[in-house]
Amino acid sequence: MTREFEIKKEVEVDGTPEQIWDAIATGPGIDSWFMGPHTVDGRLGGRMSLDMGFFQEGSTITTWEPGKHLAYESDKAEDGTIHAMEYLIEAREGGSTVLRFVHSGILGDGWSDEYLDQTSYGWDMYLATLGQYVKHFSGRRGTYVFAQAPQEQPDDAWARLLAALGVPADPEVGDEVTLEPFGITGVVDFAYDLPGVFLSVRGTDGLYRFHGTRAVGHHLFGDATGQQEKWTEFLAQAVGRSS
Repeated sequence: MTREFEIKKEVEVDGTPEQIWDAIATGPGIDSWFMGPHTVDGRLGGRMSLDMGFFQEGSTITTWEPGKHLAYESDKAEDGTIHAMEYLIEAREGGSTVLRFVHSGILGDGWSDEYLDQTSYGWDMYLATLGQYVKHFSGRRGTYVFAQAPQEQPDDAWARLLAALGVPADPEVGDEVTLEPFGITGVVDFAYDLPGVFLSVRGTDGLYRFHGTRAVGHHLFGDATGQQEKWTEFLAQAVGRSS
């Protein structure tokens, strides 16, 4: 049995509508704050695609008003699932912009309320990352680096991860930290009150995102060669059962 769902978010971004449009409506822009890589055929009825290797998704653009309004809808999955994304952009005096976002659609059997809660949390993180990208890296193109951790982990995996990174046990937004194994100095730019959910650090050349202890999804604005392998190895050592 299918059911409809809707998740609404609103954020104020320190950037112009044109900068936000570039970030949400071009492949390189999307890759710089969301998952990737994306391709975008920028027009009404154009196609958008995401191909992470182990996961692919195609969508059709249903609204295309540059600088103002973007919407697209995914192809229907075998279980009837559909995901639709909508972005409304409104300039504010002083140079900031309000972005209103809606993720809606239809879920098939087996999709739990927990999935919706996690998706809502995830959008908080991704939209915060969008704001950081527009404010600090606009015009630069990021490479999305995704690495997964072992599924079998000790009970104290979150504490182990932070210790391996050299990050304090209770990081707060604004804290200056160093990701010691990689020599990356930055500032915590997003964190949930609940431990073990997300940790986000903005460095000089990257936005580093830790999805609990299960994966990382970084956006690197320099040479990303070999970074997936390095982070995969780090996660295995930090939170694997044998660590």
